[in-house]
Amino acid sequence: MTGAPAGGRTTVVIMTRDRRHELLRTLALMTALPERPPVIVVDNGSADGSADAVAAAHPDVRLIRSARNLGAVARNLAVEEVTTPYVAFCDDDTWWEPGALTRAADLLDGHPRLASVTGLILVEPGLEEDPITPELRHSPVPAPDWLPGPALLSILAGASMLRVEAFRAVGGFSPRLWLGGEEELLSLDLAARGWWLCWAEDVVVHHAASTARDPRQRRKLGIRNTLWTAWLRRPLPDAVRRTVTVLRSVPRDRASVSAVGAALAGLPWVVRERRVIPAHIERGLRLLEEPQRTSPARRYVG
Repeated sequence: MTGAPAGGRTTVVIMTRDRRHELLRTLALMTALPERPPVIVVDNGSADGSADAVAAAHPDVRLIRSARNLGAVARNLAVEEVTTPYVAFCDDDTWWEPGALTRAADLLDGHPRLASVTGLILVEPGLEEDPITPELRHSPVPAPDWLPGPALLSILAGASMLRVEAFRAVGGFSPRLWLGGEEELLSLDLAARGWWLCWAEDVVVHHAASTARDPRQRRKLGIRNTLWTAWLRRPLPDAVRRTVTVLRSVPRDRASVSAVGAALAGLPWVVRERRVIPAHIERGLRLLEEPQRTSPARRYVG
């Protein structure tokens, strides 16, 4: 199948909420790709007419209208309807460059134990590499010789193609985490099942960060979900160390206090659903701690 048009192998899934202008720009770019992939849009209860605008401008796009904001679980709904072996996620402010879908699908075709390919993100309008790029390019996670790029232990959902079989096997994104750093738990569960995740420099995704966001709310969710993921999957000493590192790095304000309070409130279900990852995956997480600690892309701000 390698070399076949990506449109026959890959479905593009876009989730959106109240970003009609950005969504229509992204859809125009994605529907014009030479791969001509099927596209599914999940509208998370937008109040700005996004869903109607998609229906009017792109009648060939599969549109799922949610009455409420489902967060990242919107992607799960879309994947339920995917019939191709691969799914490429993007957000309403990210899009795949022409040819990128084909290159990612070729990598998945050629490596049956590979669950995901995360691309190189170029930030609009200057096309600089996203600040997280050095972490991905120089990932210290040990990898088998056959892996076609640096091994990862967390994808970037808005710039990744996944094997649908693997995504479904781990249950997709967690409804508990909702949104904000939701990729890490999914990625650890994939790794625990023996799947590999990699980064590919020649798979290019563009990002024009939307200003229609609540950075303080996203920070609260990101802190909460980072703590929950550590407590859900890491051995106790490592979870404690990760917690201390996170708490030392966050701003001392109400948003951070609220995030920690929300994390603590979730302890009963965390304890109930805790499943510690295999030792070799934990070793990979430990190797990532120093580059993550010094990364300019991992600052709890807003």
